[in-house]
Amino acid sequence: MADKLKEAFQRLSKNIPKGGMPSGGGGGGGAAKAATSAATSLLAAGALGYGAYNSVYSVDGGHRAVVFNRLIGMKPTVYSEGLNFNIPWFERPYIYDIRTRPCNLQTLTGSKDLQMVTIGVRVLHKPDQNKLVWIYQRLGKNYDERILPSLMNECAKAVVARYNANELLTKRDIVSADVKRELQTRAKLFNVILEDVAITHLSFSPEYSRAVEAKQVAQQEAERAKYIVIGAQQEKQTIITKARGEAESATLIGQSVKKNPGFMKLRRIDAARDIADIVSGSGNKVYLNADSLLLNLLGDADEKFEKTVKGRW
Repeated sequence: MADKLKEAFQRLSKNIPKGGMPSGGGGGGGAAKAATSAATSLLAAGALGYGAYNSVYSVDGGHRAVVFNRLIGMKPTVYSEGLNFNIPWFERPYIYDIRTRPCNLQTLTGSKDLQMVTIGVRVLHKPDQNKLVWIYQRLGKNYDERILPSLMNECAKAVVARYNANELLTKRDIVSADVKRELQTRAKLFNVILEDVAITHLSFSPEYSRAVEAKQVAQQEAERAKYIVIGAQQEKQTIITKARGEAESATLIGQSVKKNPGFMKLRRIDAARDIADIVSGSGNKVYLNADSLLLNLLGDADEKFEKTVKGRW
């Protein structure tokens, strides 16, 4: 604005003749006075426009303003949204965004059992709107870049060092709550409000990952071996039970034969029936002794069989 007024005044000065009017002694002095008056009016109008333009400023939604005064320094008042007034040149407003904004940090640290862990933390933060004057005086407008990275790094490392590597996975919600509590306590000292803190990334070194994978494989193999042993024990028990059953069956058969020889005749008839079914279903011709095939159920076959049985038992 000042440059435009200077250019306009220079153009007006060039249009004024240096020797006055060519005729009439009093005409030259009147023209010079008129030019000076016009220039003065133009400067006054320009200064008035500049003052009017710079005496107001607008604060958008979700923002607040603090004002620096050249005489008294920072004014203690925090100005809200809308149109606000200030004294041109003597006062200068600074606008702060008080809406919630994210800040992400990823850092490498060590766990309680000395395992290297890469942890990512996301923080939703905003300044305390009642402490904006304090924040500007000590931290400036980029307060988040000044304090949050160092706070997040320190708090994340302090919390991770309290847990073992496996606890960072099994107790992730507790770890996140501890990081949030530590950060809120530290950020409150700088009048910064933390609305949410979350662990977005958690990874271990390649060596630890391979060790965990090998451990899982070993556990699975151990479980499989355990089931194989259980299966072998069950099979062993089945064989023992079957052998006991066959032994008891043989004992019962022997007792039955001693008490009643007709039991063996009945078994012989059953065996002869089964053999006859097999032979009759075969397409070949069989020329064998009926006694050897237990098919001779007539004549003295029963007597021979009883003598054989008595001789064995």
